[in-house]
Amino acid sequence: MTRYLAPLLFGLIGAAILISLGSWQLRRLEWKEAVLADIDARIEGEAQPLPTLISPTEQRYMPVALKGEILPGEIRVLVSQKQVGAGYRIISPFRTEGGRLILLDRGFTASAQKDAIRYTGPAEATGNLHWPDERNSSTPENDITGNIWFARDIGAMAEELQTEPLLVVARSTSPGDPDIQPLPVSRSGIPNDHLQYAITWFSLAVVWLIMTGYYIRRQSKTGKA
Repeated sequence: MTRYLAPLLFGLIGAAILISLGSWQLRRLEWKEAVLADIDARIEGEAQPLPTLISPTEQRYMPVALKGEILPGEIRVLVSQKQVGAGYRIISPFRTEGGRLILLDRGFTASAQKDAIRYTGPAEATGNLHWPDERNSSTPENDITGNIWFARDIGAMAEELQTEPLLVVARSTSPGDPDIQPLPVSRSGIPNDHLQYAITWFSLAVVWLIMTGYYIRRQSKTGKA
């Protein structure tokens, strides 16, 4: 009997470790769902006037209402939409009634409408403040001369369009532009894979216990022989 003790302990300890990892992922899942719920509440809250003092940490996803004028000039950020294909986010300079110049992400236009004439002039918009983090080691450098951008680099966009480094992603714009579909801020790009990870760890714990039982049973039969 003592010769089964070591593999039994090995199996139980290994399964306990895997179960603890799965339980930790469930706790992370609960935490992440609370974070996502808070983000949803921020995104869908009542629109506020554009804040004077900017705090990216505290004001991320803050809903705002704008009134002023869409100015000529635009930046095109290459993106892709399901069932549509490649196209561009259109970023325009926006002058508020108070005279501030900011960046307005108006939404998506298909590649075929890349060079279309877009509305400029008096407008109202609702949207969310956003500080996107879209650049990584594999992101190409923006082709500023050709006006093909691969990430919404707020500082560079503000410099190009001579605005504050402040981006509002539109949920709606009035008057709208028929060739632009708003791409409002959402939590869809925030990963939440903790449930899958938990299931993986628990599944491995079950497999570990099955293999331990199989090993001990095999050793038992070998001993009898």
